[in-house]
Amino acid sequence: MKKIAIIGSGFSSLSAAAYLAKEGFQVDVFEKNETVGGRARQYQQEGFTFDMGPTWYWMPDVFERFFSDLGKKREDYYQLELLDPSYRIYYAENEYIDIKPDEEYLCSIFEKYQPGSAVFLRKFLKEAKDNYNIAIKDLVYRPGMSPLELVNTKTMKRLHLFLKSIQKQVRSKIKHPYLFQLLEFPVLFLGAKPSNTPAFYNFMNYADLAMGTWYPKGGMYAVVEAMKKLAEELGAEFHTDADVHKISTQNGNASGLIVNGNALSFDSILSGADYHHTELLLDEAKRGYSEKYWKSKTFAPSALLFYVGINRKLKGILHHMLFFDESFDKHAIDIYDTPQWPKKPLFYASFPSLTDESCAPEGYENGTFLIPIATGITDTNEIREEYFHKILHRFNRLTGHDISNDIILKKSYSVNDFIKDYNSYGGNAYGLANTLMQTAFLRPGIKSSKVKGLYFSGQLTVPGPGVPPALISGKLSSELVTKYLK
Repeated sequence: MKKIAIIGSGFSSLSAAAYLAKEGFQVDVFEKNETVGGRARQYQQEGFTFDMGPTWYWMPDVFERFFSDLGKKREDYYQLELLDPSYRIYYAENEYIDIKPDEEYLCSIFEKYQPGSAVFLRKFLKEAKDNYNIAIKDLVYRPGMSPLELVNTKTMKRLHLFLKSIQKQVRSKIKHPYLFQLLEFPVLFLGAKPSNTPAFYNFMNYADLAMGTWYPKGGMYAVVEAMKKLAEELGAEFHTDADVHKISTQNGNASGLIVNGNALSFDSILSGADYHHTELLLDEAKRGYSEKYWKSKTFAPSALLFYVGINRKLKGILHHMLFFDESFDKHAIDIYDTPQWPKKPLFYASFPSLTDESCAPEGYENGTFLIPIATGITDTNEIREEYFHKILHRFNRLTGHDISNDIILKKSYSVNDFIKDYNSYGGNAYGLANTLMQTAFLRPGIKSSKVKGLYFSGQLTVPGPGVPPALISGKLSSELVTKYLK
């Protein structure tokens, strides 16, 4: 039986492990941390439970396809609940818009703020749906090995959408800042500014505004546990507290790993860990990309996160909330153009205990606050505290809920932690941004150019950042490994 090692246990690794185990290979997954999940690990303290990483469940069809590919049904592993409303965007004190996956409702919102704009919205969502069907059901399931993967009659008809930014497309017709921010927000999941993201990626708007936002009972970690369970049922084995120190090669082929000081032999190696870090496990001559290459890339943001426990129930707020009371564009400049701590940050807050009482002790709430920030910036406890007080003050003012004296648990997580826990390049949280010049075959390759039998998955390679793309990345890399070994 051919033996495959998988480095890391994030969503792409879990996906690859399941696919490869189904093919009949011996699959061993090595995770340096105490628990599996990578960035999607879970934090538990004093009866509170937090998803440490992803908290949004979009594109449910991608998850359904994963389980279906393996002869299973998602509902046999975890349950989903459609959030209604999906989320809330605060623009000013007690001034907000609730988002629902209902076109007529959304059109009424657009007409309220910009009469006549519903015509554009309907056309935009129809195009976004068409792009979704092309992208998610076809293009993203290609391994990024050749530019020709992107060329067909459907994509050629949409060439103009690759050459124009989503910001330009939206703002050509939508003038009210509340509305254009609403339409530009979803592409932030791709890790780039709307001004640098091709308009073709408006399929994210279809995922958001038409397909809705879902919640897996037990949180996103329930999805991690489900995928691990499925992979184990198919024969994969998981090893935690297993730090990989080196990738061994023989005659130009990947031949094994050194894990916790022990040399282990394998027929192929797949890394779902940080791509840059994985290459550092190779001798320099065998690395596919130079330091200069990585420094030239546009990385998706890092994040400053706070996990908080609150000693009372909150009313009048939602599970997911975005705070756009400061300039969207200026915050983006502080992330991408002149990397620094944002002067006036936008932020996000999530209170899953409003939906799922198991996340907090009875009568309490759990909350996660997130500020997108630049990679590679100085990260200190003093700076974290300064920003926590900034956003807490705004949260209290904008929602009318003063929780300052009700917080009984608080844990922060930022750049230094991403580097320490995930060997994350620059402390990035979301991988490599999906700009035009970092799309498909222009991203770091799934297949090593220097070492046979070495493959990559995850947010630095194809198709890009986000949980659904990670599942797809695992499938793509597993197919190449299978082809290599068979």
